[in-house]
Amino acid sequence: MLTDPIADMLTRIRNATMVYKDQVDVPASKFKEEILRILAREGYIKGYERVEVEGKPYLRVFLKYGPVRKTARGRRPEQVIKSIRRVSKPGRRVYVSAREVPVVKKGLGIAIISTSKGVMTDREARRQNVGGEVVCEVW
Repeated sequence: MLTDPIADMLTRIRNATMVYKDQVDVPASKFKEEILRILAREGYIKGYERVEVEGKPYLRVFLKYGPVRKTARGRRPEQVIKSIRRVSKPGRRVYVSAREVPVVKKGLGIAIISTSKGVMTDREARRQNVGGEVVCEVW
């Protein structure tokens, strides 16, 4: 059975925001930490920290919400992460050249790209004229 730890992290974040959790724990790795660093820098999450749970390293992600809005289900805070989606999967890797780097939601979202110069957003990849593997899209 193949597993995708990145998709697992994104799903945990997506599920936690759907039920308005303040934080969520995901198993730690350097690559996940780089993705979370970008999400924090771009303002999609409050931040993250390394913690140990039962002797194993985890990343505790602090989720971010906007102002409280009136919805059909009552008064709820607005979700900052409206969609977080894995693009390149173990069964279908998605690579782009520097000229093919995607623009997410007409520039309102970000694509996280793993390049030879490190993990970066779509804007940074275009600016540095590098392509790579499209890890995920967030808006």
